[in-house]
Amino acid sequence: MVTSPHALASQAGLEILHAGGNAIDAAIAMSATLAVTYPHFTGLGGDAFWVLCDGAGHVSTLSGIGQAAVQLPAHTGAIPVRGPGSALTTAATVDTWSRAHAISRDAWGGRHSWSALLQRAIEHAHEGFAVTASQQFWQTFRAAELRDWPGFAQTFMPNGAIPAAGTHLRQPALGRSLERIASLGAREFYEGDLAAQIIAGLRAAGSPLTLADLARTAAREEAPVRVPYRGGELLSLAPPTQGVTTLQIMGILERFDVASIREGSAEYYHLLVEAVKQAFIERNTHVADPDFVDVPVERLLSAARLDTLATRIHPHRALPWPHTYQHGDTVYLAAVDREGRCASVLQTLYFDWGSGVIAGDTGILWHNRGAAFSTDPLHHNAIRPGKRPFHTLNPGMYLRNGKPRLLYGTQGADGQPQTLATVLTRLIDYGMDPLAALSGPRFLLGRTFSDAHDTLKLESDVGAEVMAELSARGHEVSPIPAMSPLAGHAGVIALSADGAEYVAAHDPRSDGVALGLD
Repeated sequence: MVTSPHALASQAGLEILHAGGNAIDAAIAMSATLAVTYPHFTGLGGDAFWVLCDGAGHVSTLSGIGQAAVQLPAHTGAIPVRGPGSALTTAATVDTWSRAHAISRDAWGGRHSWSALLQRAIEHAHEGFAVTASQQFWQTFRAAELRDWPGFAQTFMPNGAIPAAGTHLRQPALGRSLERIASLGAREFYEGDLAAQIIAGLRAAGSPLTLADLARTAAREEAPVRVPYRGGELLSLAPPTQGVTTLQIMGILERFDVASIREGSAEYYHLLVEAVKQAFIERNTHVADPDFVDVPVERLLSAARLDTLATRIHPHRALPWPHTYQHGDTVYLAAVDREGRCASVLQTLYFDWGSGVIAGDTGILWHNRGAAFSTDPLHHNAIRPGKRPFHTLNPGMYLRNGKPRLLYGTQGADGQPQTLATVLTRLIDYGMDPLAALSGPRFLLGRTFSDAHDTLKLESDVGAEVMAELSARGHEVSPIPAMSPLAGHAGVIALSADGAEYVAAHDPRSDGVALGLD
């Protein structure tokens, strides 16, 4: 079974499974297809994160984070969030595909060639695809900015206007780049002629990245971080991702009898929001690149620490929250094969449309993850040559008795742990099926975009009574539309205890679909 935010990507993954491929092979095919068909949220010029399980309980992660340029410009203020000034870090997505393919081939008996897994993506780039409602929404949302982004209009506005949903869009330059990667291997992106083209385009636009920076880029295979939850274990990626933050939230909630609270009530949302606040305070103090700063993961996830954070939650009063919501977008996809082997994956450009910079004539849109760094030299996430930035992405997996039971993840930057708190409690504590868990109303904590006052956004279908009660508890609340694109695009695959049944869904807020084989 597969799930992704785009039907063509899910179909590409399903085809691989039907042809005898494993979960990793299917996920690579979906990841590459999404780099073409969901260009506002992912692409070759971004980062990626994988959680892999061989079905027998052996779990590993791939952390694909591009590092900062060695020769950085002087920053006298905040790092720009768009344009070449934000294109400060290399891109590791393609290297995660290569390393995942090696695991597929060497450990999982994969028989699909590297080039075969990229073929659907290449076809969709050359032949075109129908623009999604999500792409139109985010391109329209950024209409005032995007005409100034280098190469953007020529790539995504071929007729000089924002394409409407359903419009046929081709990306021939991106197709040629994918063809080079398919025929010459992943390192063509980092060390070959394509790498030289990428860097020439980025430097012409004003990015400080060099060919040597790109050549140093490498994804890392690491052990996951873990926390107990309701008789099982939740797993995610190590820092500099906020995987530890999602696990802290769930570890705090483990200390409450969530199932005794009415799902969807003011008490339910209050508890989740307050748990998020406690974990975000910890995140904003500690989480960064452990190669440069000490990140006390064991202490953050210790029973004693989680006990302490749980006691700080007042059952009827909200903790004041003046902090700004960190924006960002990405795509979640997952695959399970007949052997119960699993891949849970997130890919990102950081903000929707990333930096907005197209790398010369390659058709590759570069991300703006460098904007996540702080320019305060004393900050734990301070920008440094070769440093990896703090990352919001944290796909996950839930195991019981050592076997995978849930694959899950979502886009949404600061919204990711918040969305996962609602989805996971609905799945685990309330026993909902994936579609029901994904369809329920969500919240977003923190001032978003140009908000001046409200700090807790709630999808309107929570109801006026719940909003009023949350306001009485001290939350600054305001409604956003039901099924809002701002509330995340999550995906879930649930596996039965005996491994005989898989149930999956992708977020009704997205253009996604889950597909399976009998």
